[in-house]
Amino acid sequence: MSGHSKWATIKHKKGAQDKARGKLFAKLIRQLEVAAREGGSDLEGNPTLRTMFQKARDASVPMDTIDRAIKRGTGDLEGVRYEPMSFEGYAAAGVAVIVEALSDNRNRTSADVRSLFTRNGGSLAEPGAVSWQFERKGVVILPKKVDEEEVMLVALDAGAEDLQDQGDTWQLTCAPAELSRLRGALEEAGIAFDSAEPTKLPTTSIPLTDEGDARRVLRLIDALEDHDDVQNVYSNFDIPDSVLEAVTV
Repeated sequence: MSGHSKWATIKHKKGAQDKARGKLFAKLIRQLEVAAREGGSDLEGNPTLRTMFQKARDASVPMDTIDRAIKRGTGDLEGVRYEPMSFEGYAAAGVAVIVEALSDNRNRTSADVRSLFTRNGGSLAEPGAVSWQFERKGVVILPKKVDEEEVMLVALDAGAEDLQDQGDTWQLTCAPAELSRLRGALEEAGIAFDSAEPTKLPTTSIPLTDEGDARRVLRLIDALEDHDDVQNVYSNFDIPDSVLEAVTV
């Protein structure tokens, strides 16, 4: 899915802008709070919190900010109670979309997400309507400069399932439970990587060869990701590089 991968790279670069205005930090802080509330503050005993902690550190969230978020989650500090929510729906051309959110007002968030789908040519669907088209995986993105054979040698011994050429990057996949071990093995071997996090990958993809459809899908994804309550957006579009370049210039 080269087009989808290249779009992810574009979004990664845009993440620097998110950091500048604090949006990424706010999303990560919410994830830390919820993970600590649901599984406690022990990083070793709470794998979800450990993953969120590492994600926050990768994004350069200050340690004192992380500590306060964890303490709010465990109740040691007063804070807003965020609840996890998920939505399933369709973008233009039948593209499947899953939205994960953390909200302190379920009615507001539900109304906002529904409105974003409607305004951008999509529609919400019933729970389970599209989730069967995705599987949860651990994904590590590595720069293309790393040696493929060296990565494979280290990664396969650490639980990796596959290494794919994504054009500008390599993509390693593994079972979610193996992500921490895989990340540790790469770090120990001195192999640089751009990101390592659990995600949902589509089992099938929908090619978008029409520029209009591609723009509508990307507009919806952008709008959803820009919402303060939305944490993750997963979709199964595949935009050819030539179309992607035309719609993202």
